[in-house]
Amino acid sequence: MSIRRKFLTKTVLLVSMVSLFTDVASEMLYPVMPVYLRSIGFSVMLIGILEGVAEATAGLSKGYFGHLSDTWQKRVPFIRGGYTLSAISKPMMALFTFPLWIFFARTLDRFGKGIRTSARDAMLSDETTKEHKGKVFGFHRSMDTVGAAIGPILALAYLQFYPGQYRWMFIIAFFPGLIAIALTFLLKDKATQKDPQEDPSSDSKHAVGFFSYLKYWTKATPAFRYLVSGLLVFTLFNSSDAFLLLALKEQHLSDTMMIGVYIFYNLVYAFFSYPIGALADKIGLKTMLVSGLLLFAIVYSCIGFSTSMVMFGILFFLYGIYAASTEGISKALLSNLAEKKETATAIGFYNSMASICTLISSSLAGILWYSVGPKAMFLISGIGVFLVVFYLIFVFRIKLQRGSVR
Repeated sequence: MSIRRKFLTKTVLLVSMVSLFTDVASEMLYPVMPVYLRSIGFSVMLIGILEGVAEATAGLSKGYFGHLSDTWQKRVPFIRGGYTLSAISKPMMALFTFPLWIFFARTLDRFGKGIRTSARDAMLSDETTKEHKGKVFGFHRSMDTVGAAIGPILALAYLQFYPGQYRWMFIIAFFPGLIAIALTFLLKDKATQKDPQEDPSSDSKHAVGFFSYLKYWTKATPAFRYLVSGLLVFTLFNSSDAFLLLALKEQHLSDTMMIGVYIFYNLVYAFFSYPIGALADKIGLKTMLVSGLLLFAIVYSCIGFSTSMVMFGILFFLYGIYAASTEGISKALLSNLAEKKETATAIGFYNSMASICTLISSSLAGILWYSVGPKAMFLISGIGVFLVVFYLIFVFRIKLQRGSVR
């Protein structure tokens, strides 16, 4: 089939399968993570800080290891190492329950994500052209999110037989992680040729400073800087999804109902990721991205006032469309704004800055939840993202009108 030859290479399929099995493991735990943490004594505010610290660790390492991947022109070692760390972190969460150990195990999981993500996204970008980026990243997100749906289904089945017994779930989640690690051994880096005009001092063996990727901002294109600025402000208003799950618990939904809603969200996300990616290739990545952010603003503005399952169903459906319209699309758009040899650095730079913003936003969300309540927290986020949408529309129409960014 011609469309297969255009974008679905062996590498794209393998990377997508690795992500699928990893998300089976991760998403078995994600919907019960806030409930588990509450059961071992974590407050909502401490959960927010934990998630913020974990994501900040991932983000800072994404920048460094993305730059290192570009410098070495290697992708596979970072992909394999990152998925390995994330897999072994799962059973660690069940060994002990005192806060410092939980912080360490959760942060190790996110550190693994930081090692692999930029190299993985750069490998996907290298497998296609600008015209098909939406499809490639959309297909990857679709497969990734299929895993994110299977994981909670397994969790739901487990909790039917062992309600409230969360710790064994962290042991079980280790096994799909092992499958993901095994699949990474089938990946191969492409052979690269050095530019004869390249400065010898830029040899791949030279030392790379941990924060050297920050220099990318000074040489990035204006379009990249305008886009990243808007996305970072969005991240400041986008707290961890754990708060959405806690909102369901606030309405006294059972663990089964909560996980069911989360499965529904992931199924919507998985089903629409590829078709939305294909549509974005036709109508423009930036148009799809802005549309997705608008859906986020609507969902967050309404979620705190929802009390019925019908309303929760509608909002989580829209939230799935938002995720399908932004997660892969933003990476595709960022990769189009970077030179091929600096793709991992560009994506890593954004992810690094975004995770610092996540640390701030998740911590503030926990404080707002604790001090003024969930309704105010979600409403503030929704209004803030409406402002970001207006900013991005203005930037795309005025600043990028003469550019080549689609």
